Amino acid sequence: MGWRRRDEGDNPRVTSPRHPKASTRERPSPGPRHNPRARATHPEVGPGLQEAELQELDELLGQVPAPLQPLDLSALDGFLAGVLLQPKRIITARWLPFASDDEGRSLPITWPWRARLQSLVQERHAELDALIEGRQWFDPWITDVDEATLPAQAVQPWVLGFAAACSEFTALTEGPGHDQPELIEALAQIYQHLDPADLEDAEALLEEIDTLEPAATMEEAVESLVRGCLLLADVSRPRGVRKSRRR
Repeated sequence: MGWRRRDEGDNPRVTSPRHPKASTRERPSPGPRHNPRARATHPEVGPGLQEAELQELDELLGQVPAPLQPLDLSALDGFLAGVLLQPKRIITARWLPFASDDEGRSLPITWPWRARLQSLVQERHAELDALIEGRQWFDPWITDVDEATLPAQAVQPWVLGFAAACSEFTALTEGPGHDQPELIEALAQIYQHLDPADLEDAEALLEEIDTLEPAATMEEAVESLVRGCLLLADVSRPRGVRKSRRR
């Protein structure tokens, strides 16, 4: 599943730092996921989606009826992380439509695979929620990686999905405390993989990114995504607080 960016004229820049909602209609057959570490087993979390279910989810996203514009797997995974790292929990009814349309339009009730697609997405959401809450490693969905793929290019769809969530739900990057050093440090781990030209009104973030060594390998790029998420969790959803907000 490759990432298809909009034409330059249709692609407004990230601001504060934000990015337009990510979308794809034409997706090739899904390639292998890049897994820099052996998948950890978390009995308290569950096994998560298996490869057959990932394939099924990708196929369902590809069958979403027009004019809806669904996210691809990598962007969807980043989007879910961005939703989960907001300071206040986003209710399912608010974020779920964005999985199947970059403008948040609802799937037709009559579409026969609506319930199945949403169930798979919510299962991944629950898995990431538990892993982030426990500050445990997770495997971002990074797909279509081959020897010629540069690390930053490979993870960019995931980053853009994350940015799309922060653009739609702005409390993390624009709410109180959005300029605190710990938050900027964590965001830099993720946004370092974007072209600096795609970041506007983000001087502090760009300064922090300049202090980082670019990822030289896929392992380093993927680890920076997880590191950034877990650092963000320490800021936006400290342990012992998030649980009390759940409904």
